[in-house]
Amino acid sequence: MGNNLLTGLIEPLQYSFMQRSLIEAIIVGIICAVVGTYLMVQRLALLGDAISHSVLPGLAIAFIGNFNLLLGALLASMVSTLLINLIRNRSPIKEDAAMGIVFSAFFALGITLITLIQKNNKIDLNHFLFGNILGVTADNIRDTLIIAVIVLLTVLLLYKELLFYTFDKIGAQAAGLPVNLLDLGLMLLIGLTIVASLQAVGVILVLSLLITPAATAYLLVTRLHQVMGLGVGVGIISSISGMYLSYYWNLPSGPAIVLVAFTLFMLAFLFSPRQGIFTHPASLGGQLSIWVEIKNLLRRR
Repeated sequence: MGNNLLTGLIEPLQYSFMQRSLIEAIIVGIICAVVGTYLMVQRLALLGDAISHSVLPGLAIAFIGNFNLLLGALLASMVSTLLINLIRNRSPIKEDAAMGIVFSAFFALGITLITLIQKNNKIDLNHFLFGNILGVTADNIRDTLIIAVIVLLTVLLLYKELLFYTFDKIGAQAAGLPVNLLDLGLMLLIGLTIVASLQAVGVILVLSLLITPAATAYLLVTRLHQVMGLGVGVGIISSISGMYLSYYWNLPSGPAIVLVAFTLFMLAFLFSPRQGIFTHPASLGGQLSIWVEIKNLLRRR
Protein backbone atom coordinates (compact mmCIF):
# COMPACT_ATOMS: atom_id res chain seq x y z
CA MET A 1 0.00 0.00 0.00
CA GLY A 2 2.88 2.33 0.86
CA ASN A 3 4.45 1.76 -2.56
CA ASN A 4 1.13 2.47 -4.27
CA LEU A 5 0.75 5.73 -2.34
CA LEU A 6 4.31 6.79 -3.19
CA THR A 7 3.74 5.93 -6.85
CA GLY A 8 0.51 7.91 -6.84
CA LEU A 9 2.32 10.94 -5.44
CA ILE A 10 5.25 10.73 -7.83
CA GLU A 11 3.40 9.89 -11.07
CA PRO A 12 2.00 13.39 -11.77
CA LEU A 13 5.46 14.90 -11.19
CA GLN A 14 6.75 13.17 -14.32
CA TYR A 15 4.96 15.81 -16.39
CA SER A 16 6.41 19.28 -16.65
CA PHE A 17 2.97 20.92 -16.78
CA MET A 18 2.12 19.36 -13.39
CA GLN A 19 5.43 20.49 -11.92
CA ARG A 20 4.77 24.06 -13.02
CA SER A 21 1.16 23.90 -11.84
CA LEU A 22 2.12 22.66 -8.38
CA ILE A 23 4.75 25.38 -7.96
CA GLU A 24 2.20 28.01 -9.01
CA ALA A 25 -0.44 26.54 -6.67
CA ILE A 26 1.91 26.53 -3.68
CA ILE A 27 2.98 30.15 -4.22
CA VAL A 28 -0.63 31.25 -4.57
CA GLY A 29 -1.67 29.24 -1.49
CA ILE A 30 0.96 31.03 0.59
CA ILE A 31 0.27 34.63 -0.38
CA CYS A 32 -3.53 34.22 -0.38
CA ALA A 33 -3.44 32.95 3.20
CA VAL A 34 -1.16 35.78 4.39
CA VAL A 35 -3.12 38.63 2.80
CA GLY A 36 -6.45 36.91 3.37
CA THR A 37 -5.79 36.96 7.12
CA TYR A 38 -6.06 40.76 7.11
CA LEU A 39 -9.17 40.60 4.96
CA MET A 40 -10.85 38.10 7.24
CA VAL A 41 -9.93 39.73 10.55
CA GLN A 42 -11.03 43.17 9.33
CA ARG A 43 -14.22 41.74 7.80
CA LEU A 44 -13.29 43.04 4.36
CA ALA A 45 -14.34 40.06 2.25
CA LEU A 46 -16.38 42.40 0.05
CA LEU A 47 -13.21 44.36 -0.70
CA GLY A 48 -11.52 41.21 -1.97
CA ASP A 49 -14.58 40.46 -4.07
CA ALA A 50 -14.61 44.00 -5.44
CA ILE A 51 -10.96 44.00 -6.48
CA SER A 52 -11.10 40.47 -7.92
CA HIS A 53 -14.02 41.39 -10.18
CA SER A 54 -12.41 44.70 -11.08
CA VAL A 55 -9.39 43.11 -12.76
CA LEU A 56 -11.50 41.62 -15.55
CA PRO A 57 -11.46 44.66 -17.90
CA GLY A 58 -7.69 44.89 -17.44
CA LEU A 59 -7.33 41.29 -18.58
CA ALA A 60 -9.54 41.91 -21.60
CA ILE A 61 -7.72 45.13 -22.59
CA ALA A 62 -4.34 43.38 -22.21
CA PHE A 63 -5.59 40.59 -24.47
CA ILE A 64 -6.76 43.10 -27.09
CA GLY A 65 -3.50 45.05 -26.87
CA ASN A 66 -1.43 41.85 -26.91
CA PHE A 67 0.59 42.67 -23.79
CA ASN A 68 1.15 40.88 -20.46
CA LEU A 69 -2.19 39.83 -18.96
CA LEU A 70 -0.93 40.16 -15.39
CA LEU A 71 0.16 43.73 -16.09
CA GLY A 72 -3.30 44.56 -17.42
CA ALA A 73 -4.94 42.96 -14.38
CA LEU A 74 -2.60 44.82 -12.04
CA LEU A 75 -3.35 48.18 -13.64
CA ALA A 76 -7.10 47.53 -13.46
CA SER A 77 -6.86 46.51 -9.79
CA MET A 78 -4.89 49.68 -8.96
CA VAL A 79 -7.38 51.90 -10.79
CA SER A 80 -10.34 50.26 -9.04
CA THR A 81 -8.59 50.52 -5.66
CA LEU A 82 -7.85 54.22 -6.14
CA LEU A 83 -11.41 54.84 -7.33
CA ILE A 84 -12.92 53.10 -4.29
CA ASN A 85 -10.68 55.17 -2.01
CA LEU A 86 -11.58 58.37 -3.86
CA ILE A 87 -15.33 57.76 -3.61
CA ARG A 88 -15.06 56.75 0.03
CA ASN A 89 -12.90 59.69 1.13
CA ARG A 90 -14.36 62.46 -1.02
CA SER A 91 -18.08 61.77 -0.69
CA PRO A 92 -20.62 60.77 1.98
CA ILE A 93 -20.90 57.33 0.35
CA LYS A 94 -19.78 54.52 2.68
CA GLU A 95 -17.03 52.03 1.88
CA ASP A 96 -19.29 49.05 1.16
CA ALA A 97 -21.41 51.09 -1.26
CA ALA A 98 -18.28 52.44 -2.99
CA MET A 99 -16.96 48.90 -3.43
CA GLY A 100 -20.29 47.68 -4.78
CA ILE A 101 -20.48 50.52 -7.30
CA VAL A 102 -16.93 50.10 -8.57
CA PHE A 103 -16.73 46.31 -8.74
CA SER A 104 -20.09 45.92 -10.48
CA ALA A 105 -19.18 48.57 -13.08
CA PHE A 106 -15.71 47.11 -13.72
CA PHE A 107 -17.08 43.57 -13.89
CA ALA A 108 -19.77 44.66 -16.35
CA LEU A 109 -17.12 46.38 -18.49
CA GLY A 110 -14.94 43.26 -18.40
CA ILE A 111 -17.81 40.97 -19.44
CA THR A 112 -18.70 43.38 -22.25
CA LEU A 113 -15.12 43.46 -23.56
CA ILE A 114 -14.78 39.67 -23.35
CA THR A 115 -18.05 39.23 -25.23
CA LEU A 116 -16.83 41.56 -27.99
CA ILE A 117 -13.50 39.71 -28.19
CA GLN A 118 -15.23 36.34 -28.48
CA LYS A 119 -17.51 37.63 -31.24
CA ASN A 120 -14.57 38.75 -33.33
CA ASN A 121 -12.09 35.96 -32.54
CA LYS A 122 -14.24 32.90 -31.76
CA ILE A 123 -12.04 31.90 -28.83
CA ASP A 124 -12.84 30.73 -25.32
CA LEU A 125 -11.83 33.17 -22.59
CA ASN A 126 -13.46 31.34 -19.69
CA HIS A 127 -10.03 30.84 -18.14
CA PHE A 128 -10.23 34.51 -17.14
CA LEU A 129 -13.19 33.60 -14.94
CA PHE A 130 -12.22 30.15 -13.66
CA GLY A 131 -8.44 29.99 -14.08
CA ASN A 132 -6.21 27.68 -16.11
CA ILE A 133 -3.43 26.58 -13.80
CA LEU A 134 -2.52 23.60 -15.99
CA GLY A 135 -1.51 26.07 -18.69
CA VAL A 136 1.01 28.04 -16.63
CA THR A 137 4.38 28.71 -18.21
CA ALA A 138 7.76 29.41 -16.67
CA ASP A 139 7.14 33.11 -17.34
CA ASN A 140 3.84 32.92 -15.42
CA ILE A 141 5.62 31.35 -12.45
CA ARG A 142 8.30 34.05 -12.60
CA ASP A 143 5.66 36.81 -12.57
CA THR A 144 3.77 35.16 -9.70
CA LEU A 145 6.98 34.70 -7.72
CA ILE A 146 7.93 38.37 -8.16
CA ILE A 147 4.50 39.45 -6.89
CA ALA A 148 4.74 36.99 -3.99
CA VAL A 149 8.14 38.36 -2.92
CA ILE A 150 6.80 41.94 -3.04
CA VAL A 151 3.69 41.03 -1.02
CA LEU A 152 5.52 38.96 1.62
CA LEU A 153 8.33 41.48 2.07
CA THR A 154 5.81 44.30 2.50
CA VAL A 155 3.86 42.33 5.11
CA LEU A 156 7.11 41.45 6.92
CA LEU A 157 8.39 45.03 6.97
CA LEU A 158 5.05 46.55 8.02
CA TYR A 159 3.85 43.72 10.24
CA LYS A 160 3.68 45.72 13.51
CA GLU A 161 1.99 48.69 11.85
CA LEU A 162 -0.52 46.47 10.05
CA LEU A 163 -1.17 44.55 13.28
CA PHE A 164 -1.97 47.76 15.19
CA TYR A 165 -4.03 49.11 12.29
CA THR A 166 -5.94 45.83 11.90
CA PHE A 167 -7.21 45.62 15.47
CA ASP A 168 -7.46 49.30 16.44
CA LYS A 169 -7.65 51.72 13.53
CA ILE A 170 -8.61 54.67 15.73
CA GLY A 171 -5.78 53.93 18.14
CA ALA A 172 -3.33 53.61 15.25
CA GLN A 173 -4.43 57.00 13.94
CA ALA A 174 -4.06 58.56 17.39
CA ALA A 175 -0.57 57.07 17.64
CA GLY A 176 0.41 58.89 14.45
CA LEU A 177 0.37 56.01 12.01
CA PRO A 178 -0.58 56.96 8.43
CA VAL A 179 -3.88 55.07 8.51
CA ASN A 180 -5.02 56.19 5.07
CA LEU A 181 -1.74 55.06 3.52
CA LEU A 182 -1.96 51.71 5.34
CA ASP A 183 -5.52 51.40 4.09
CA LEU A 184 -4.44 52.05 0.51
CA GLY A 185 -1.38 49.82 0.89
CA LEU A 186 -3.48 46.91 2.12
CA MET A 187 -5.84 47.35 -0.82
CA LEU A 188 -2.89 47.29 -3.21
CA LEU A 189 -1.54 44.13 -1.53
CA ILE A 190 -4.93 42.52 -2.01
CA GLY A 191 -4.87 43.59 -5.66
CA LEU A 192 -1.41 42.12 -6.18
CA THR A 193 -2.42 38.85 -4.52
CA ILE A 194 -5.53 38.57 -6.66
CA VAL A 195 -3.54 39.23 -9.82
CA ALA A 196 -1.04 36.54 -8.82
CA SER A 197 -3.88 34.06 -8.22
CA LEU A 198 -5.79 34.59 -11.46
CA GLN A 199 -3.97 31.90 -13.41
CA ALA A 200 -4.71 29.38 -10.67
CA VAL A 201 -8.37 29.95 -9.85
CA GLY A 202 -9.64 32.85 -11.96
CA VAL A 203 -11.70 35.92 -11.09
CA ILE A 204 -14.73 34.05 -9.75
CA LEU A 205 -12.99 31.72 -7.28
CA VAL A 206 -10.08 33.84 -6.07
CA LEU A 207 -12.05 35.27 -3.12
CA SER A 208 -12.52 31.77 -1.72
CA LEU A 209 -8.78 31.11 -1.79
CA LEU A 210 -8.20 34.46 -0.08
CA ILE A 211 -10.70 33.96 2.74
CA THR A 212 -11.18 30.22 3.36
CA PRO A 213 -7.66 29.16 4.54
CA ALA A 214 -7.45 32.17 6.88
CA ALA A 215 -10.98 31.52 8.19
CA THR A 216 -10.09 27.87 8.81
CA ALA A 217 -7.01 28.90 10.81
CA TYR A 218 -9.05 31.49 12.71
CA LEU A 219 -11.25 28.71 14.08
CA LEU A 220 -8.20 26.85 15.41
CA VAL A 221 -5.78 29.50 16.75
CA THR A 222 -6.03 32.97 18.26
CA ARG A 223 -3.02 35.15 17.44
CA LEU A 224 -2.61 36.90 14.09
CA HIS A 225 0.78 35.37 13.27
CA GLN A 226 -0.61 31.94 14.16
CA VAL A 227 -3.61 32.49 11.88
CA MET A 228 -1.22 33.46 9.10
CA GLY A 229 1.07 30.49 9.63
CA LEU A 230 -1.68 27.90 9.89
CA GLY A 231 -3.56 29.59 7.04
CA VAL A 232 -0.47 29.19 4.84
CA GLY A 233 -0.42 25.48 5.73
CA VAL A 234 -4.10 25.13 4.85
CA GLY A 235 -3.56 27.05 1.60
CA ILE A 236 -0.65 24.84 0.56
CA ILE A 237 -2.48 21.61 1.45
CA SER A 238 -5.57 22.80 -0.43
CA SER A 239 -3.55 23.75 -3.49
CA ILE A 240 -1.56 20.51 -3.68
CA SER A 241 -4.53 18.27 -2.86
CA GLY A 242 -6.70 20.08 -5.40
CA MET A 243 -4.08 19.58 -8.10
CA TYR A 244 -3.84 15.85 -7.38
CA LEU A 245 -7.63 15.50 -7.39
CA SER A 246 -7.68 17.36 -10.67
CA TYR A 247 -5.09 15.01 -12.14
CA TYR A 248 -6.60 11.69 -11.03
CA TRP A 249 -10.31 12.50 -11.25
CA ASN A 250 -10.16 14.78 -14.31
CA LEU A 251 -11.64 17.75 -12.42
CA PRO A 252 -11.17 21.46 -13.19
CA SER A 253 -8.13 22.48 -11.14
CA GLY A 254 -9.27 25.82 -9.70
CA PRO A 255 -12.62 24.55 -8.40
CA ALA A 256 -10.92 21.42 -7.01
CA ILE A 257 -8.51 23.58 -4.97
CA VAL A 258 -11.38 25.69 -3.64
CA LEU A 259 -13.47 22.64 -2.73
CA VAL A 260 -10.58 21.12 -0.76
CA ALA A 261 -10.15 24.42 1.09
CA PHE A 262 -13.88 24.45 1.88
CA THR A 263 -13.73 20.85 3.13
CA LEU A 264 -10.90 21.74 5.52
CA PHE A 265 -12.89 24.75 6.71
CA MET A 266 -15.96 22.59 7.42
CA LEU A 267 -13.82 20.11 9.39
CA ALA A 268 -12.51 22.98 11.52
CA PHE A 269 -16.02 24.43 11.84
CA LEU A 270 -17.39 21.13 13.10
CA PHE A 271 -14.46 19.79 15.13
CA SER A 272 -12.33 22.77 16.23
CA PRO A 273 -11.18 22.18 19.85
CA ARG A 274 -11.96 25.81 20.70
CA GLN A 275 -15.33 26.35 19.06
CA GLY A 276 -16.31 23.41 16.88
CA ILE A 277 -20.00 22.59 16.79
CA PHE A 278 -19.43 18.94 17.81
CA THR A 279 -16.41 19.38 20.09
CA HIS A 280 -17.13 22.56 22.04
CA PRO A 281 -20.07 22.32 24.45
CA ALA A 282 -20.90 26.03 24.32
CA SER A 283 -21.05 26.04 20.53
CA LEU A 284 -23.15 22.87 20.49
CA GLY A 285 -25.42 24.28 23.16
CA GLY A 286 -25.89 27.43 21.13
CA GLN A 287 -26.76 25.41 18.05
CA LEU A 288 -29.22 23.23 20.00
CA SER A 289 -30.90 26.28 21.52
CA ILE A 290 -31.42 27.70 18.05
CA TRP A 291 -33.08 24.48 16.91
CA VAL A 292 -35.27 24.46 20.03
CA GLU A 293 -36.36 28.03 19.33
CA ILE A 294 -37.19 27.13 15.72
CA LYS A 295 -39.17 24.07 16.84
CA ASN A 296 -41.15 26.10 19.40
CA LEU A 297 -41.89 28.77 16.82
CA LEU A 298 -43.21 26.16 14.37
CA ARG A 299 -45.37 24.60 17.09
CA ARG A 300 -46.94 27.97 17.96
CA ARG A 301 -47.91 28.38 14.34
